Amino acid sequence: MNGEHPRLLKQVRILDAVANVDIVADVLIVNNGIKAIETTITELPTDTQIINVQGLILGTGLCDLYSHSGEPGNETRETFQSLAASAASGGFTQVAILPDTNPSLSDPEVLASVLHKTQQISPGLPTIHFWATLSHQNNTIQMTELADLKDYAVGFTDQFTLSNLPFLRQALEYVKLFNKPIAIGLSHNELTNQGVMREGANSIRYGLPGNPGYSEASAIAAVLEIIDSIKTPVHLMRVSTARGVELIADAKQRGVPVTASTTWMHLLFSTTDIASYNPNLRLEPPLGNPEDRLVLIDGVKQGIIDAIAIDHQAYTYEEKTVAFAEAPPGVVGLELALPILWQTFVASGQWTALELWHALSLRPRSCLNHNLSSIQSSQANELVLFDPQKSWTLDHNSHKSLGANTPWWGKTITGRTQKIWTQTANN
Repeated sequence: MNGEHPRLLKQVRILDAVANVDIVADVLIVNNGIKAIETTITELPTDTQIINVQGLILGTGLCDLYSHSGEPGNETRETFQSLAASAASGGFTQVAILPDTNPSLSDPEVLASVLHKTQQISPGLPTIHFWATLSHQNNTIQMTELADLKDYAVGFTDQFTLSNLPFLRQALEYVKLFNKPIAIGLSHNELTNQGVMREGANSIRYGLPGNPGYSEASAIAAVLEIIDSIKTPVHLMRVSTARGVELIADAKQRGVPVTASTTWMHLLFSTTDIASYNPNLRLEPPLGNPEDRLVLIDGVKQGIIDAIAIDHQAYTYEEKTVAFAEAPPGVVGLELALPILWQTFVASGQWTALELWHALSLRPRSCLNHNLSSIQSSQANELVLFDPQKSWTLDHNSHKSLGANTPWWGKTITGRTQKIWTQTANN
């Protein structure tokens, strides 16, 4: 938030997720920090740049719990630099990367190397964190060198099936020593039946193999019992079914130390939309049935689902332009999530602006055990300036990510991040 001259943001709408404040005020930025927030600021330092931002939003910086990088190993999909630029363009000041790279982030030297590399990217871009793997396969499933990885990783993550849940219990007992977040995925297990969309009337109608909702629900139910027994806090990734939300709500009421997230795409689409066979709607876990989507939306509003993750996954044109069932799962989204979620839920009145900001800014950091400073605090150093009315076209000229795999390619988007300020910004 550094600048050559002081800046006065005139009559900006402030969304402070920490203080739970939604007000319109003048904001004076001086020497790498917010100097004053008042209804009207009249006394200004010499050479103050006055910026009329009426109608724009100044919010706490957004945080993405998990996304994917092509680098290392597949830089034609995405590099650290392009991913960071994409995140900045979408209002994110913190991004956590999953370890499914090549090589995977299961070795301390590899993790230290990529962490060092991201610290060399252009100043003013988001901070990139890395999840490390909990396990590796060598004939049998084994724990990685967690003690050696912990100093470089934001936390530990893995995908679990029903058959390897005994290992999860062992891992949770061990990682409790490190006070690091644990995030687990449950979408791949023995009950998915190799389905490519959520099982139901629409999967029959479209002639695509169905993945039953109980494949997720049964895994969540089993894992919640393990968490309740061990008492190690766990984050459940990519919750996609109504039953999954119900199970998590019940567990939270019982005091089970669990948090959860869904992805932004699961809030926007359902199996009904797969009538187009658009390969950019091929996701893992698959899009839910319409009733799943409605429960997920309400779950975010109520805070049962703590965070909205972007799960950004770039692919080359050749990889994604195939038949729906053959397409690799995933879409890009770091630049699109904020404006599209704003238009869908805030502009329509389904959510308040602060409810969206809690799910994209405050609560994701809580899941990472990170603190976020209030905008009204002298410690505030992660901010986003967002114009909810700005129209732009998604194309190669406007898009920072290397991937174009999204249903919105070539379409007009309403809402655009104007600027972010980060802890390392010098602009």
